[in-house]
Formats: sequence, C-alpha cells, structure tokens
Amino acid sequence: MSAKLLTSLMSKRKLMFPFILSLIVTTFGVISLSYSDQKKIKLGSNHLSQEKSPYLLQHKDNPVWWFAWGEEAFKAAKEEDKPIFLSIGYATCHWCHVMEHESFEDKEVADFLNKHFISIKVDREELPDIDQVYMRVVQGMTGHGGWPMTVIMTSDKKPFFGGTYFPKTTVLKILTQLATAWEGDRENVEESAQKIVDHFKNTNSFQSDNALINDTLLVKALSEAKEDFDETNGGFGNAPKFPPSTRLQLLLRIHKRNGDKQALAITEKTLRAMAYGGIYDHLGGGFARYSTDEKWLIPHFEKMLYDNALLSSTYLDAFLVTKNSLYLSVATETLNYVLRDMTSKEGGFYSAEDADSEGVEGKFYAWSDKELHSLLSKDEYAALTKIYTISGTGNFEGGLNVFALKDSADWSSKSVTPLKEIQMKLFDTRAKRKRPLLDDKVLTSWNGLMIDSMAKGYRVTKDKKYLNAAQNAANFIHSNLWNNRKLFRRYRDGEVKHDAVLDDYVYLIKGLVSLYQSDFDQKWINWAKDLQEEQNSIFWDEKDGGYWYSKSDLIFRLKDFYDHAEPNPNGYAALNLIALSDFFVNIQYKERARKIIETTAISLTKHPQAFSTLLHAYDNLSDRSKEVAIIYPVINPKASESGLDEIFKSLWSEFLPNVTISSGSEADALPLLKGRPTLDKKITFYVCEDGTCKLPTTDLQKLMELVLEIKPISAKNTAAN
Repeated sequence: MSAKLLTSLMSKRKLMFPFILSLIVTTFGVISLSYSDQKKIKLGSNHLSQEKSPYLLQHKDNPVWWFAWGEEAFKAAKEEDKPIFLSIGYATCHWCHVMEHESFEDKEVADFLNKHFISIKVDREELPDIDQVYMRVVQGMTGHGGWPMTVIMTSDKKPFFGGTYFPKTTVLKILTQLATAWEGDRENVEESAQKIVDHFKNTNSFQSDNALINDTLLVKALSEAKEDFDETNGGFGNAPKFPPSTRLQLLLRIHKRNGDKQALAITEKTLRAMAYGGIYDHLGGGFARYSTDEKWLIPHFEKMLYDNALLSSTYLDAFLVTKNSLYLSVATETLNYVLRDMTSKEGGFYSAEDADSEGVEGKFYAWSDKELHSLLSKDEYAALTKIYTISGTGNFEGGLNVFALKDSADWSSKSVTPLKEIQMKLFDTRAKRKRPLLDDKVLTSWNGLMIDSMAKGYRVTKDKKYLNAAQNAANFIHSNLWNNRKLFRRYRDGEVKHDAVLDDYVYLIKGLVSLYQSDFDQKWINWAKDLQEEQNSIFWDEKDGGYWYSKSDLIFRLKDFYDHAEPNPNGYAALNLIALSDFFVNIQYKERARKIIETTAISLTKHPQAFSTLLHAYDNLSDRSKEVAIIYPVINPKASESGLDEIFKSLWSEFLPNVTISSGSEADALPLLKGRPTLDKKITFYVCEDGTCKLPTTDLQKLMELVLEIKPISAKNTAAN
C-alpha cells in the first residue's frame, strides 16, 4: 500500500485520529535510529511451537519472536516498555502467506520487530472476538479491512495504528516511524490510543423504535435487492463477489409470502451463475470463498466450511421452491465434498482448505491445455470443451484453465456418459497432485452451520448418510466441546481451547433445532434449550437488548446486527428463540426475539439489506408461522413408522421456513407434544399458531393445507420510506 494511499485514507478521519494522521503524513523515508543505547532484549525466542492452531504453527519457525495472545505477551510488553505488534490472520489466507514470506521470514524485519516490539500472532478463527474488535478499529482508521491485519498498540491493548497487508519495504518504514514516535512522543501516542478507544466505545450502539417494525422492512429489502442486482452476471454489486447466501434466503422467503417473481428470478439467476462459474468446483464439489471477477469465473480458491454449509442450505431451499434438479445436484455434490474431504473420523467437520498448494494459488485446481490434451483422447477433449470454457489460451493466470460451464451448456450433461467418465478421470488425476493445506481444527460455530445443512440435506433427499453426519458432528461437539454446561470454541489434535463466543452458541443451537426436526431425538432439542439458557446468561444485554458477541470487554464490547460473510448471530439467535418458544411453549423466548429486532429498528429501516438474517426472524414473526405436533399411539409405535414416513415425505418436500415440526408419542414430555391425545389411535396432527391450536386431524391432506397457509406481506405497511 502506497504512502499516498495511506495518507488519503487516514486524512478522511483526521478529526478522530490526529496523531495517526501526523504520523502517516511524515515522509516514508527510513529514519535511522541509533540502537547503541538500547537495552538487550531478554526474550529471544519464538513461542508458537507448542500451539495447536494451524495458523500459529505456520509461523513457529519465523525469526520473529512471536507470542500467542495471552498474559505472558502483555507482561513482556510492560516489562520491556515496548509497543505490541499484533498480526491477525488464518491458516488458509493467501495474503497472510505472502506477508509471512516477504516480512516475517525476513531477518531484517524480524530483527527490527524483536528490538522494538513485542510481537503477537492471533488466529482470527480461534479468537474472533479479538479479531472483530481490532477489525472495527482498522476499518475506522482506513475505510476497509481484511487479512492479514496489522495493529500496533500499547501494552494495555489500546491501538494507535492499523492496516492490512503491507509489503516488506512499507512494513519497515512504518515500523521505524512508529518506534521513533514511541521513544520520542510517547504522550501523544498514548493520548491518540485512548481517543481511538473512546471513539469506538461511543459508536457501538443502536436505536430502537417499535413503530418502525412492520412489513415495510421486507418491501424495502426487496427493492434494494432489485437495485443492487447484477442482471448480466447474477449476484449483487461488482467484483470481488461473495456468495450472498443469507440475502438469497430472504428473497426466497419474500417470494413465498408474496409470490414476487423478480425475487425468485434474482435468486435463480445468482444460484445458476455461481454453480456454472469457476467459484464452484465442478470436479470435486464445493464452493470457493469468493470470485475475483464479476462473472463468478475466477475464484479465490480457498474453501471454507461455513460457505459450503450456507450455500448447500440455500441450494436445498431453492430446490424445494422450484423443484429444479440443478439446485439439488449442487447441494448434494457440496455436501458430498464435505463428507469426503472435510470430515474427521471422529465426526467433526474441518474448517477450511487453502487456496495455495506448493506456494502457488490455485495450482491444485487449474489445468493447462497441454495437460488436458495429454490425458484425454481427441473425442474426450472435444466433449469436455463443448460444455466447459477451456481453451489453449486459458481463462486464468499463466494460460491455465479453471473449469466453468458455458452458459449454453445443460447442467445435466455433466452427469451422463461420456462427461461423467471424463470428469472422473480428471478428478482422479487431480487427486494425485499435492493438495492444499487442510485446516483441520474443528470450530463449534461452523460445525453448527454444517449440522443444519446436513440435517436439511437428509430431509430433502432422504439419504441417511447426511443425517448420520449431522448426528456424528453433534455428538462430537457434545463429547469434546461441552463440559459442565460450558461450551468451548475449538478442538484440534486432542486439545480443547478458548471459551465459546456468541456465534458458537447460536450456530450450534440452529444446527440442533434442525437436527431434532430430522430424527426427533429429544436430546438435541433439550441440549439446544440448555445452550440457549447459557447464552442468555452470558451474552444478553439487559439494558438495551440484543446479545454481546463475547463475555469479555477487551477495550470495548461489541454487539453487532449486520450480516457479514457469516450470518449475523443476533439474527440467528432470534430465529432460535422463536423455534424454542414453539417447542417449549415459552412466550418469553419469542418476546426476546422481538426485542432483538426492535433494538436495531432505526438502522434496520434505513438499510434492511444489511440485516438479512434479522429479517428472516421478522418474516417468521410476521407470517402465519405454525407449530406442528405429530402424535402417534403409545401402543406399538413401530406400527406407525410407515405412516410417519409418508407424512414426513409430504412435509419435507415443501419450503416451510416458518414451520416448526415435532413428533412423538402420546406419552411424550416435550411441552409442544405433552397432553395431546391421538384420535382413534391413529397418527394425529395438531397445527397451532402462537400456542392456539386448530382442531386435531388425522387427515394428511388437511395437515398440508394448514401448514401451507401464509400471511401475505401487508399492503397497508408497504409505503416506501
């Protein structure tokens, strides 16, 4: 990043950060420092070799004297009277690898850091609370964020400089100036750091207004989607393009409520474009994290568990709405990829696969035309290039090819001979290449998202391998990451570490609610309730409503309602509370869900597209959401199995985002089921809305009529703001 760009970015915030502006505006020529009077540093070693984080272990042999985040590092900074150099990234981050190679493996940079700073490495996926706080600061300083993230701060964690990736020459210039300022202008540095902390403490609030919570939110969100939609390529906005899963799921909900054809058209165009593009792995299944271009053609090749959980779930929903087999194919291929390459033998789901192999981004996935000719016969090559955008000149760097379907191609042609056999040959060849790094840590939060998608995959396909995967992952987390009513975030190589943060609770509860509605084993929903109670006690803001992201106050405490790459945990929390309110007949849960939405009413009204997950919950509360209790006779329940199969087949073939389903015998203790007798010893259905139930029925057709009733978006609340 150039000095001119840094100056421009920082000058936009000169009133907030006067010291930083003056520091960065200084000419970037290297200031020579005399080290003759510097006291000898006693630390002298890199401390990361005993860590389990794959990201930290990547840096264990750097000449930089890294610490992991912890009291030891902060004590050293105080004793040595040095500022802290904080570097945050993750194991499959391409630019993190670049900065490591250019700077952290470099003796000149390492020597300077070791003399003048205490250096701390943080894996953002293991400690997202730390990452989020300092990312908020960096975004405020520079107008953007990303990884690797670089923050310079005092020993009491107060930042006074921040940025993202810097090349080596810039790193040295910045560090030199900061070291000079620390030695010669300490009072100004510490004053600036305190002002930064105070500023962010004062901006971390939302305003509520009950009157603004109405169907206008959904109308405006749809209007904004139509305005932002890329009609040519699908998706929203320009490059780079990230898969907009939660936004598409909201459009499917709006389409169901109002039958808006454009809401469905936007969703289908985007889903098809992503599936046809290079962002989708046509040989092995699964999606890369984002597309570097507007056409979804060239991916940033890393594969993240959370993306593949959210996208497979979205494609399954789209299949239920449209019955288009393309969406089912993409969803199952993605789930199969996770089962094949991202699942531990103990059942937990791994976190990610790197973009790089052998130090080159995309090398595992890209193909030269020469290699394809050598592997395939003339007819096979012709068949392949008939549907894929492959050529002698290539569509990727260095004349290589990334597989993407031509717009004229029929998706189904991939799964029939000869293409199926050709693709399998190429897949087997690719499997012999050096694979990208597998980040094999198990994160509670992302596992919760994948449990949800695997359970949904079972409901849609009836394939028990998906149900088994969801059950195995849930059991793994319960056995390893839940201890004495305390939830932990990360498991790797036998080590459990880090207190869970909000999204660990929320995403896991979401997965358990989905899993219960797939196998109706009450241990899942009871565990979900226990987790919800712990979440309420640790994170709920009694004063203003909503959930804090972490239980600790680092330099300020974050509470967020916006969607990012992952669904906003407050939005999912509201959905969880609604479902648990239904299952346990607890109106207080639903009231708390309403409070979450009300807490951010003014921001939500101004920019509803930024709060898609929160609007999922509003959609549920404003629709004719149903609680369905399916009761079978307590005598000889086995005789009911065939009847239940038919019932679930009917229910699970429909898109029912606002329906909760419970099933058990007449003797069941779950509040939604308790005390509801069967009629004539037949399987009996109770359909309720907010605790008020229709007359019970044994007629499956009548059941489906009741659950399919919706409440259209209110015309009297649709005036644009």
